[in-house]
Amino acid sequence: MARRRYRGKKRRTRGSSFFLGLLLIAAGVWWVVTTLFPNQTYTVPDWRGMDKPIFVQGELQEQPAQGSGEELLLPITIIQESVDANIRYEQETKSVLVTTSESVFRMKMDSTKGELNGKAVTIAYAPKLIDGIAYVPIKPLKQHYGVTVHEDTTTGAIILMRAGDSIQLAEAAPGNPEETVALRESGEKKSPIVLDMPAGERLRVWREEEGRLFVQADNGYTGYVPKEQVKLGDVKEIPTLAQTPSRAELEWKDKSVNLAWEAVYNKNPSTDSIGELPGVNVVSPTWFSIVDGEGTVKSKAVKQYVSWAHNRNMEVWGLMDNSFDPDMTTEALSTFDRRWHIIKQMLAYAKQYKLDGINIDFENVHTKDKDHVVQFVREMKPLAKARGLIVSIDVTPKSNSEMWSLFLDRKRLGETIDYMMVMAYDEHWATSPKAGSVSSLPWAEQSVRRIMEEDAVPSSKLVLGVPLYTRVWTETSEAGEAKVSSKAIGMEKLQTLLKEKKVKGSLDASTGQNYVQFTEGESIMKIWMEDDTSLQSRVNMAKKLKLGGIASWNRSFAIPETWHVLKTIHD
Repeated sequence: MARRRYRGKKRRTRGSSFFLGLLLIAAGVWWVVTTLFPNQTYTVPDWRGMDKPIFVQGELQEQPAQGSGEELLLPITIIQESVDANIRYEQETKSVLVTTSESVFRMKMDSTKGELNGKAVTIAYAPKLIDGIAYVPIKPLKQHYGVTVHEDTTTGAIILMRAGDSIQLAEAAPGNPEETVALRESGEKKSPIVLDMPAGERLRVWREEEGRLFVQADNGYTGYVPKEQVKLGDVKEIPTLAQTPSRAELEWKDKSVNLAWEAVYNKNPSTDSIGELPGVNVVSPTWFSIVDGEGTVKSKAVKQYVSWAHNRNMEVWGLMDNSFDPDMTTEALSTFDRRWHIIKQMLAYAKQYKLDGINIDFENVHTKDKDHVVQFVREMKPLAKARGLIVSIDVTPKSNSEMWSLFLDRKRLGETIDYMMVMAYDEHWATSPKAGSVSSLPWAEQSVRRIMEEDAVPSSKLVLGVPLYTRVWTETSEAGEAKVSSKAIGMEKLQTLLKEKKVKGSLDASTGQNYVQFTEGESIMKIWMEDDTSLQSRVNMAKKLKLGGIASWNRSFAIPETWHVLKTIHD
């Protein structure tokens, strides 16, 4: 019995070894097949369940298209992400607004009536609101952005291509023309097959990754193929739309702006008393103000001042402000119709008074209105450009102030305007709790550099704001507590004050300005002076940074010597 049990155990050991061997062989075969040989399984892309999937550079977009052919509609969200972030749907007026360097185009939901640069036009197919998303007809998108699409009739796939795109065309090229090329889901051989492509299958090559190409067939299918199984063809260039150069680009490209703001309060100055302004080539009188939520623009302009300036070869860029009223500004900029009302008035004033440009000065604005400020400028610029008007905007140095800085999207504004005036003054403002310079040189330079570096505004578009005033600071002590107050004075009054007090300034290295301090009774008087020394340094700074020029606030604060210093911006 013991012997039989031994033999039985032996037989089981041989059987187990045999089956174990078979198992190891099978595992080896499985490893070879799955690791060394390409995967032969197939997969179906998720988008095949969509009616009109949209692709941009081979990437599936979130929303599908609607319609087909000339009636094709694309969701505005995809246009914003891939073509133009500035196209917008305005809920208040149920309008799609397209703004480019050449035009302002308005379409209303479910209507074939539109407006192009203020003139009525008819479009073939109306935009629609579907599931809360505005869908835009393809024809206006082609006209205003230069986009093109390929629409596949079998799968419904839409391939959206943008103006300026360079697309490498190719064909599937198997080693044997009778075979096919496997389009795989990823770059790995074990990745499942998306599509078997016959020789000559037309492809668009979107990118290369480690010797494999990410391609897309006309039917929308995307995937990876070995580089050697693709025959490259021509590169298709999607043409960009022609752009008309602005007058700033044509006439101001090789010269510096030397602008003097003319502060006009109750009445215009007598030009007989202004005198000569050597080197000044632009004056900007503060003539226009938005005065109510409907967008009414009040004017203080006079033709005689314009004639006086033109006779001295100075351009006139009329300044328009928002009355520095935040709530009124919210209303006035809230809809296309109100913004358009402002723009039409300004264009009419420009024609009536023969202005050469418009200088926008919006201050004390709610941060929530940031996009409305940008949209207003984008809507004004094409119309002003067509009339030969220079468009500029005044901005403060960057800070955390909601009402005076954060509402300014300097990057997007810089993409649109001709010039951006950086008001590099009021570093220490009238009610500052601490006495200090109106504009120390290091602070002014840093203010400009931040906009250049953080907001990518070209230096040639930036104009350095120069103060022609200073503050006389009074420091007193009341009940052991320091009190600070200030008074702004122009350059002539500063010279008179220094003579009366028989004091002279000395250079303060930290500010780059002459500084003077004296006592008056029990008060300490402090002045960081704006004079020839500081002005020359500001001109030198503008040259060093290769800025578009300088702008002085304001003309009435200057003395005759001022203009001779500022004139060196042209040297």
